[in-house]
Amino acid sequence: MYKIKLQDFEGPFDLLLFFVKRDELDIYDIPISRITKEFLEYIQIMKMLDLDVAGEFIVMASTLMQIKARMLLPRDEDGEEEEEDPRSELARRLLEYKRYKEMSYKLARMELRQAKHFNRSNFQYDEREIEDDDEEYIMKNVTLFDLISAFKRAIDKMPRLRHHDIEKVPVTVEEQMNLIHSRLGVEGRLEFHRLISNMRRIEIVVTFIAILEMLRSNQISCEQAKPYEDFVILKKAS
Repeated sequence: MYKIKLQDFEGPFDLLLFFVKRDELDIYDIPISRITKEFLEYIQIMKMLDLDVAGEFIVMASTLMQIKARMLLPRDEDGEEEEEDPRSELARRLLEYKRYKEMSYKLARMELRQAKHFNRSNFQYDEREIEDDDEEYIMKNVTLFDLISAFKRAIDKMPRLRHHDIEKVPVTVEEQMNLIHSRLGVEGRLEFHRLISNMRRIEIVVTFIAILEMLRSNQISCEQAKPYEDFVILKKAS
């Protein structure tokens, strides 16, 4: 079985920011119970996909559960000093990480623009052009959690079995990678939901792992027509 290291993609703060952006949440007023539940669900999905879940995710899960427990405790209304919201430290760290990510995106865009405008005598970029293109750039860079969200929707739509039959995996990661290569060679682009149509649950899991491996090795890219919806698989130019 493939073991894909999660640090090749994103970390626990990226997952929290994914929830915040998707649900348009106020970072200073995070619904900690719901976020904790979803965070743990995504960890379970990553383990099901045999992803090498980094220790940082486990630490973050513990932190969220501790915050949730603290928020359930009765407040000391007779205390002279006002108690700090248990979520405050998390919000500060999340905002700091968000600023870091936004700056890294901007620097990446500047580097790309500089490469496009470079010549022997001049090295320049149009910062307004970078700002205007930021949304398109971020949209095309689908995150691991966008992919997992689409995978989760596909699995949730599968009929639930009342019993579990142990069966041999009918396909391998290599076979599904070859399938994706073949389909892309004919079609050029491939919607995830169309790729997995008529597949069994275990085949969907193996196919998704194949997609992650192909992304990690830079064989394909993924895009979304709209945020948090199905994604499209594209073949990388040789």
